[in-house]
Amino acid sequence: MPILTIDGKQIEVSAGTTIIQAADKLGIDIPRYCYHPALPVAGNCRICMVEIEKQPKLQIACYTPVTDGMVVHTRSPKVIEVRKAVLEFLLVNHPVDCPVCDQAGECKLQDYYMEHGRYDSRLDNVKVKKQKKAFSIGPTIMLDQERCILCTRCVRFADNITKTHELGVFSRGDHSQLDVYPGKRLDNNYSGNVADICPVGALTDTDFRFKCRVWYLGVTKSVCPSCSMGCNITVEWDKLRPHQDKKARVMRLKPRHNPEVNDFWMCDKGRYNYHFIDENRILRPQFKDDFVSWDKAMEIIVQAVKPLKDANRTNRIGVLASAKLTNEDLFVVRRLFKETLKGALVDYRVPEKPGDSDDFLMKADKNPNTAGAEKILEAGCDAAQIVQKARQGEIDVLYVFGQDLVKLFGKETVGELAKKVKLFVYQGSNINETCSWAHLNLPSSVYAEKDGTFTNCQQRVQRIRPAFVPMAESKGDWETLSLLSSRLGAALTYGNAQEIFNDIAAHVPAFAQMSYEKLSDKGMVLK
Repeated sequence: MPILTIDGKQIEVSAGTTIIQAADKLGIDIPRYCYHPALPVAGNCRICMVEIEKQPKLQIACYTPVTDGMVVHTRSPKVIEVRKAVLEFLLVNHPVDCPVCDQAGECKLQDYYMEHGRYDSRLDNVKVKKQKKAFSIGPTIMLDQERCILCTRCVRFADNITKTHELGVFSRGDHSQLDVYPGKRLDNNYSGNVADICPVGALTDTDFRFKCRVWYLGVTKSVCPSCSMGCNITVEWDKLRPHQDKKARVMRLKPRHNPEVNDFWMCDKGRYNYHFIDENRILRPQFKDDFVSWDKAMEIIVQAVKPLKDANRTNRIGVLASAKLTNEDLFVVRRLFKETLKGALVDYRVPEKPGDSDDFLMKADKNPNTAGAEKILEAGCDAAQIVQKARQGEIDVLYVFGQDLVKLFGKETVGELAKKVKLFVYQGSNINETCSWAHLNLPSSVYAEKDGTFTNCQQRVQRIRPAFVPMAESKGDWETLSLLSSRLGAALTYGNAQEIFNDIAAHVPAFAQMSYEKLSDKGMVLK
């Protein structure tokens, strides 16, 4: 394998590695616009030029393969002068509308200009090319041709990643411009990614436009809950500026690089599925038509469950868990309902119709933790059997986690079982039709408010982290069950999600020897 030196640092890499890839491994930043590690090399922006000893001309780092003994300089006077020249060329026709550009704060033109810019322009009268300003090219993306530097990242994305071929560069020379092909729109399952990879403000996300400046955003690493793929994401949220009263906390979701799962991408279904975090939430416990305290809510459940426990009739308790719960939540469901209340009918399987899917990232299973539920909750009576028993009067307490039974079984069926059971508990984060039939509604926190793990369709266990505190009086599902267990005289003494995960590792063989520290940001595959 070739050994080379970059800025005095030596590294050994595999044959075929380019200079920019070797520099990235060393942590040496070489500016780039057109280069993206997941796209074919175009080599058209020229800002990644470096000096190679014994070569008369500068070379582009994105396309030049390393050779044994190569010595590279990325910050020599010749290199810095070329970077300044490239920036000057790119900025000749670039509009200076940074104050109103959504890319401000994360724009590579701004960043590199501050590092390498000329500052004293040689052009007295800058004439911006008269191209089309912001206009829609699809349901999720706006294009501003004036700002485009023709890096062609978006074109290569549409040609090589989605293979939908909506975008191209039209005309030649200084008349070149980015646009969609005649009669086409940028409308595919992954169109939002072009805004992520655009290094300037030419392609912007319609959903995010003018919502929040990026320097006001808090960024939390998480996992997309929209399907069983478990794409790695960041939850980006408004850090509650005191001068602005907003109901919405989450501003956007963006993909987070994980080469084992989603690489640099995520689908649009997952990207824009975040409004439920702040909208239509269950805010406090409610018994029938009255809001009650958490103490009162627990007392109501205990009054219904404890007689069944004392009489060894726990088989009259039906529990519908959910594959949308974290591994930690599911394990506490198991501890309480399958171990403490032995005999309770517990399962997570519901008759859901498969959702949209493709051969890339979107999976038909729209639950983030089906694989985890299979390992933690052994299959028993499925939801249909439990609901049927409730309708026949064989269930006294029905405890439902987040499942919309009206959507699954119909309003007539749910209305009938609500009359049959003595206590119908719904524990979930968002209001649905089932809430109106439940006797007791308990508010749960959403994934962006909790610590825990999901297990994706690859059997990979991955962390989610809380971006902010739970809304109103909502609690983590495991916290509510721990509170209930203590009232039943069988306290589950967990202080946090990490302690639960350690217990999972100790009692569920597939999770053996796992820990939050070992999971890190990339996750671990089950045994």
